[in-house]
Amino acid sequence: MPKKLGKRTDQRMAMLKNQVSELLWYGQIETTVDRAKAVRSLAEKYITLAIRTYTDDVKVTKTVTNTDAKGNKSQSLVQFTNDGPKKLAARRRLMAELVDIKEIKAEKESKAAYRARIKDTKHPLIEKIFKEYAPKYAQRASEKGNGGGYTRILRTGNRRGDAAEMCILKLI
Repeated sequence: MPKKLGKRTDQRMAMLKNQVSELLWYGQIETTVDRAKAVRSLAEKYITLAIRTYTDDVKVTKTVTNTDAKGNKSQSLVQFTNDGPKKLAARRRLMAELVDIKEIKAEKESKAAYRARIKDTKHPLIEKIFKEYAPKYAQRASEKGNGGGYTRILRTGNRRGDAAEMCILKLI
């Protein structure tokens, strides 16, 4: 039976949703051991979901009509890669269950360069899961012959004040 962490269900789920999103975005978080165990469970489920569906792509060819400055129209065929039905369902589930974290502007990056960098990415955390974590952990699973075990809990001692046992939860 999962722990309640001293919170009502809606508060607990909101806290876990935030912590899982932060873990997947930054790669590690510092929290209490009980919270880390709950976050680990959710994070590994989401990563497994992404691993199972990240290769489901569909190639689509569309006809695009271009008009030049003189008013002449020309048509060309353009190929797009869309999500397949399984990947689309997984993407929508992750978007519903994770907090949408936005890209941060770099320290010396201009506003125009920042806008150009994030122009095509609407949900950067979801893209990171499907483009970075899923291929990385799928390759790891094929090499080792087993899935799971994407996170590690490193205990750091007790917190001052309430003596809660603290740890660092990180992605391997």
